[in-house]
Amino acid sequence: MENKIYLFIICILFLALAACARQPAYSEPPIVGNEVVIAAAAVKQDEPLFFTYRYKEKNISFFVVRINNEMFSFLDACQKCYPKKLGYKYIEGRVICRACNMGYPVAEIEKGFGSCIPIKIPGALNAGKYVIPVSTLEAMSDKF
Repeated sequence: MENKIYLFIICILFLALAACARQPAYSEPPIVGNEVVIAAAAVKQDEPLFFTYRYKEKNISFFVVRINNEMFSFLDACQKCYPKKLGYKYIEGRVICRACNMGYPVAEIEKGFGSCIPIKIPGALNAGKYVIPVSTLEAMSDKF
């Protein structure tokens, strides 16, 4: 009986750790036609807004951020660490790679550190809305 209890505890710990080692899923992005359309006013300065787009059984996570009043978008995937499929987290003004734990201020996101840098997604600001073609996200699905 005691061995079964230990085995049960080990299984629970394994499942908990495995769940923590996955990239989180975020809310779905607003889609209009064939484009992701995000109200620019919803994106705060230096604070990434994360989304997850579902495509062919894959979760394609990305984030939009305002830096110096310009809008940018990136996959929630590091150029170097994307095979681990862990993405980034945002803590107190910094983005931190969940795989290698490398972090830097949001304002320096395009500089990254070495090859630990988010993969940029082309997007455009148009009439107060930030637009990303859905086809662009789908073309990058190999990173997930």
